[in-house]
Amino acid sequence: MSDIGLLAIKVSDGAQATVFYRDVLGLKLLFPAGPNLAFFAAGAVRLRLTPPQGNGGVGENSILYFKVKDVVATHAAMVAPGAANEREPQLTAKMPDHALWIGFGRDPDRNLVGLKEERR
Repeated sequence: MSDIGLLAIKVSDGAQATVFYRDVLGLKLLFPAGPNLAFFAAGAVRLRLTPPQGNGGVGENSILYFKVKDVVATHAAMVAPGAANEREPQLTAKMPDHALWIGFGRDPDRNLVGLKEERR
């Protein structure tokens, strides 16, 4: 096993989700693959937006956590254009070499989007 290469998240409306992940979160759209399937670059990891297939439905996904430099500003920039605010950024843990701050929002399908900052 090595680094994670691709994560898939279930969405109900591919076009709406593409706008959110591209325009609100600022991820680079690599390519759409039909009306409800799109691939993004999130650093070295690829993100796939996909319609529900198999077990689990929309909004019943794992949480995506994005590393950010300023969790407060990034959270505000995510919520301003309409992302649902789940939790304002707050200090989560004091580690030996940094303070971990985390905040949450939700995408149009109510999937949690976590933002994490390691303040040194």
